[in-house]
Amino acid sequence: MYVLSAIKPDSAMSRVMEPAHTFLPSEWKHANRVHFRSAETERARSERLAAECKRLIEESEKSAKRMQQDANQRLEHRIKDIKFWRQELDQKLQEVVQEIEVLITFKNRVERALESCSEPLKATLDCLNERQKRVAIDLVSDEVERELLKEKDVIEGVITLLQRTLEQIIEQIRLNRSAKYYLEKDLRDKFQAERIDDFCSMLTSTSANVEEQIGATQFTAGGAAVTPEEWESFSNVNISKAEKERNNSLSLRALVDSLLEQTAADMRQQHDATGTALELRIQETRTAKALLEDQLDKLLVEIANQEQNVEALKVAIADKEEPLKVAQTRLYARSQRPGIELCHDPVHTRLLSEVQELTGHIMRLKEGLAQSEMELKALTRNQLALEEEIQVKSHSLYIDEVICSQLRQPITIHNF
Repeated sequence: MYVLSAIKPDSAMSRVMEPAHTFLPSEWKHANRVHFRSAETERARSERLAAECKRLIEESEKSAKRMQQDANQRLEHRIKDIKFWRQELDQKLQEVVQEIEVLITFKNRVERALESCSEPLKATLDCLNERQKRVAIDLVSDEVERELLKEKDVIEGVITLLQRTLEQIIEQIRLNRSAKYYLEKDLRDKFQAERIDDFCSMLTSTSANVEEQIGATQFTAGGAAVTPEEWESFSNVNISKAEKERNNSLSLRALVDSLLEQTAADMRQQHDATGTALELRIQETRTAKALLEDQLDKLLVEIANQEQNVEALKVAIADKEEPLKVAQTRLYARSQRPGIELCHDPVHTRLLSEVQELTGHIMRLKEGLAQSEMELKALTRNQLALEEEIQVKSHSLYIDEVICSQLRQPITIHNF
């Protein structure tokens, strides 16, 4: 840096006011040379300063243009980076939104599946309760009851499984929405940052609002806390988290789809098994009832025959009692014969034999009558037992064929 020297005016004026002094020619020449060299030095120094200032102006201008150009290039690169991440975030956001919608559809399917389990379960429980109303020997733990209990366990197991699955779906939807929130927030920040950088990229030295913005802005290093790597990692983390939740959601959907298919198949298979067991039991009960009714018909015929037999025995006994009385009366009358006439003649022998034989016949007939009457009573007891058993079978048939069949008839296990 150059320093300019100057002659003080007060010193010159004082010399003028002093008494005149005579100088030598050599002094005069020396003074002229001094003034000349001083002026020449100052002029040269001024020229060098002017040249240096011009160089500084040109250099600062070039530097300003170069820095602004570099800043513009960096802004363009930054805007491209922001657009790239915006596209990535937007694409991932669309995938997550679509996945949430699909997962809500699966949630609705599971809820409908749970609702569709209530009617089969109610029908099964009603059938179990109704079949407890069977009486006597028909209150048996048969195949139908075992299948109904198994069906109850299957439906309750399906309901429990579907409820747990529904909880998992709701939680996954919450996680997906959380990932969606962070993607949307990141997108909003990126959009705002892009607008700011777009605005900055359009600013030039001749922009009308540059002076205002500069006057109103305080230059701080507030954004320097986040490095470019951290900035890029932030969006990458959001995208990775969203992708992870989306993959979890896809896996859950595949599991739910398989689960719904399998549970519906299990319920349908058990429903069919119970229906088959019920049909077989109805057929068995019908067959047993038909055999009992056939046996009752034969028993009634036999009772009628036995009643006729009893009547015939009674008639036969009555028929034999009159000849016995005649024979006994003859014996008694002939026992009144006097003296030698009371002999053991062939008539007496025959009458004794007749009485004995008739008495034997009557005794055997009475024994037969007693046995026949006992058999008739036994047949009557069997008749009552058969009629009661037929009533039991009819009651069981009504429960299985009418009540249970009607309860189960509207039930159809569709695919969930």
